Amino acid sequence: MEESRRQGSVDTADAADAHRSVLTLRVNNVAYTISLDHRTTVLDALRERLDVTGPKKGCDHGQCGACTVLVDGRRMLACLLPAVSFDGSRIITAEGLAADGRLHPLQEAFVRRDALQCGYCTPGQICSAVGMLAEAAQGHPSQVTAVDHPGGAVELTREEIGERMSGNVCRCGAYPNIVAAIEDVVEE
Repeated sequence: MEESRRQGSVDTADAADAHRSVLTLRVNNVAYTISLDHRTTVLDALRERLDVTGPKKGCDHGQCGACTVLVDGRRMLACLLPAVSFDGSRIITAEGLAADGRLHPLQEAFVRRDALQCGYCTPGQICSAVGMLAEAAQGHPSQVTAVDHPGGAVELTREEIGERMSGNVCRCGAYPNIVAAIEDVVEE
């Protein structure tokens, strides 16, 4: 069973149950077709069924950000997402950000800036930062964006980064280094 999961096999043994659906989740560029109870969240499907353990279950209420993943390019809290609503969606976790054997620039910056301590929140922090950079590039304002912002990409000041990352809790308090790591990527 473990080998077949890695290859994205079909798991439909109990799909006939009225409270289950067969769906396909494209996780880190691998399509998995699985049967899930309708109450299963994306987080639980990832961790318990697909053995993708980067996203963490911190609060299970959407308040800490440890479960942040990218769904079709947008950052979302996997603990709040019913998996059946995301059939066919492209889900990227921190494990899926690296390409061609090289870490994503944000992953490299987190290591370089020592932007982690225990590491529990780090996968969610990194996915949130990737999504946040895309949002800012598309001109999405935050609470601290100037009211007279002319549109287009938002300048990511320290204040902007802090506000946009405020949904991700780090119990170790690595915030200054997290912001510095993000600043490094913005400057590059």
